[in-house]
Amino acid sequence: MKNYASDVEAVQDLLQRYKALRAEIGKVIIGQDEVVRDVLISIFSRGHCLLVGVPGLAKTLLVNTIAQSLGLTYNRIQFTPDLMPSDIIGTEILDESRHFKFIKGPLFANIILADEINRTPPKTQSALLEAMQEYAVTAAGKRYSLDQPFFVLATQNPIEQEGTYPLPEAQLDRFMFNVLLTYPDFNEEVQVVKNTTSDFKPNVEKVISGEEIAYFQHLIRRIPVSDNVLQYAVQLATKTRPNTPNATKEVNQFVSWGAGPRASQFLVIGAKCHAALNGKFSPDMEDVRAVAVPILRHRIVRNYRAEADGVTVEKLIQGLF
Repeated sequence: MKNYASDVEAVQDLLQRYKALRAEIGKVIIGQDEVVRDVLISIFSRGHCLLVGVPGLAKTLLVNTIAQSLGLTYNRIQFTPDLMPSDIIGTEILDESRHFKFIKGPLFANIILADEINRTPPKTQSALLEAMQEYAVTAAGKRYSLDQPFFVLATQNPIEQEGTYPLPEAQLDRFMFNVLLTYPDFNEEVQVVKNTTSDFKPNVEKVISGEEIAYFQHLIRRIPVSDNVLQYAVQLATKTRPNTPNATKEVNQFVSWGAGPRASQFLVIGAKCHAALNGKFSPDMEDVRAVAVPILRHRIVRNYRAEADGVTVEKLIQGLF
């Protein structure tokens, strides 16, 4: 772990590490620049990320590649309707000496890929809640701390809704970002097909250690933010709440429920991280706006009128700026 003379030097080094991370991830993942940016911001902000996209857009490959470039332990949990909480957390067994022994489940890793998270019942989904918030799990009355750093990167298919269970609002709120993956453009898809139909296998180098990630997470928290930017972030979140003093006309018309205080916290932390990754030492309103859509997208519940009129969540968020 390198010793920095000042936080300014540390922010400059973080920017260089970020560029190196992007270069390594770019060896495997073609395009998807905003998606990669948002996932890395969530990691350096100590948040979790929900990736929503149709099958075949390299969601799993993206998470695997990021884990390799960060040099962290990685487990993939395939969520299915018959998955039980003990399959994720772990279970107690009776060993040879007739004592109960806790066998850790796949949740005990640095990066967890919760694949198709909405395919499992709420009972199993809720097994992740404590881990995502407290960075620990409780089994048979005992509390076990999870390895640090710890991130949940969950994927969800927006098309196929048969046999799925909608994520509870409480769990959705635990995710810092809700990132939508879209189809690559023509040239990017040509490059993807070229790389994946040949014997070419890129070698992803480790760029940063877990200890350094933890240091940079604390560094992001120490970045100063001016009162007007802080107030702007909180104002953005409060504008999404219908029938409150700050609510806009469109929000009162089309929204059932708005974003809670956790959104305000994530907007500030996300803006700090976005500023640092762009070589700035303090965030401005532009940095808040840059992270607002993926942070607010899953925290705004539209009413029937919005769905009937085709008013999207993204359009409502853009109307807040």
